[in-house]
Amino acid sequence: KILLFYVIFYGCLAGIFIGTIQVMLLTISEFKPTYQDRVAPPGLTQVPQIQKTEIAFRPNDPKSYEAYVLNIVRFLEKYKDSAQKDEMIFEDCGSVPSEIKERGEFNNERGERKVCRFKLEWLGNCSGISDETYGYREGKPCLIIKLNRVLGFRPKASRGSSRLLTWPPKNESLETYPMMKYSPFVLPVQCTGKRDEDKEKIGSVEYFGLGGYPGFPLQYYPYYGKLLQPRYLQPLLAVQFTNLTMDTEVRIECKAHGDNIGYSEKDRFQGRFDVKIEVKS
Repeated sequence: KILLFYVIFYGCLAGIFIGTIQVMLLTISEFKPTYQDRVAPPGLTQVPQIQKTEIAFRPNDPKSYEAYVLNIVRFLEKYKDSAQKDEMIFEDCGSVPSEIKERGEFNNERGERKVCRFKLEWLGNCSGISDETYGYREGKPCLIIKLNRVLGFRPKASRGSSRLLTWPPKNESLETYPMMKYSPFVLPVQCTGKRDEDKEKIGSVEYFGLGGYPGFPLQYYPYYGKLLQPRYLQPLLAVQFTNLTMDTEVRIECKAHGDNIGYSEKDRFQGRFDVKIEVKS
């Protein structure tokens, strides 16, 4: 009798446990997390991705920058025109920035969602089309910047009061952040010297992105996840440093600016990153 009691008792417990799990699974979507209130703003990262975020090379020594170039080439493979031909997957979303492109609810009622094409030619000098070394052979290195994917994230660009973005952002100086080309449909990015001494050594910075804007166009958002957008291409921004001080390590910080972009001292890639670059003679 005691054995029968325990069999029935533990059988009931197992049934309750299984039933609870099944009810919980009914409330969870495989396409979107139920709660995202604790998800941090997306990180900002660069290509080439290197250890210790340090880039050092000699323009006259191809071996010294070969690894950086290969890293960029491999990353940009999926952005080639030949990889974006399928009309069932990709669509043209315009050559100028526009508003966020909603593609319905996060479910499979409409099947897989289309993905906006992103053309390499928009990256200008850093596209690899006219210069297969991405500026490294000339001592003018390029970085490819991307905003990490966060499912359902809708960037809110910092709003300007005129055709140009109202700089500086809060708690920054005009000397650090000069006026930039502005669009209400672009999440702007700015790269400057990290320290005062770096600001004098960074030289000029050129930006290459969709429509010539220094940032990420909003029509590429939101991201619907791997199940609904398995071939998703996040928008890119290329940055080229054309006259860095030679034989000096320059520390550079790049920041995305938006109403829902935050920064954290605990996570140095949240909304920003810094990289050290040294062009050796």
